Amino acid sequence: MSYQPINNSQGGNQPNLCNFSFLNCFNQNTSSSHSEDEDPRMAQEPVILNVYDMFWTNEYTSSLGIGVFHSGVEVYGTEYAYGGHPFPFSGTFEIVPRDAENLGPQFKFKESLHIGFTDFTDEDVKNIVESMSSDYRGDKYHLINRNCNHFCNELSKVLCGREIPSWVNRLASMSNYLPFIEKWLPKEWLTPVALEHSLETSISHDETNDIQSS
Repeated sequence: MSYQPINNSQGGNQPNLCNFSFLNCFNQNTSSSHSEDEDPRMAQEPVILNVYDMFWTNEYTSSLGIGVFHSGVEVYGTEYAYGGHPFPFSGTFEIVPRDAENLGPQFKFKESLHIGFTDFTDEDVKNIVESMSSDYRGDKYHLINRNCNHFCNELSKVLCGREIPSWVNRLASMSNYLPFIEKWLPKEWLTPVALEHSLETSISHDETNDIQSS
């Protein structure tokens, strides 16, 4: 399966699809079957995977298809991603697409890959991500078993029926044979800066509600 690179210099449980508006999310060409009075918003929206380097060794190993990568799924001008934190609620978050600076100093934008198309609306996508949140809690994040790339792979399959390229998360597969790899990665990398900001807002909001209810 091939993926189309995009030239850009800027640097659990499966959701219940019956709850969403459009069920044609498997990259099928249905233009010939659309009726004349069909909603024009049914036009397919691109699903983009934005990939970031996270470790200096990528400079030497990425050509071999091995590296430490972060990824996010971009659709309708929003990039959705997942990170870890010590609390029992969602670790998913949103950023402006390809904004590596908002992720943290160790993140460097690498490339964008066109995965497929989706007929889900912008609102549908947000609802899908929300429905995945309980399975992608911050305290369930694991560098090898449940990371940002696992989240992106599942979201991509829901949106357009296609998996992300295997090399993006190959490190997780390799760790089954080379368990010491996990020890290379600093624990502070679990929580991107953008997720920290979202986390601070959530905690502050909860504390305010607790004060008001007491």
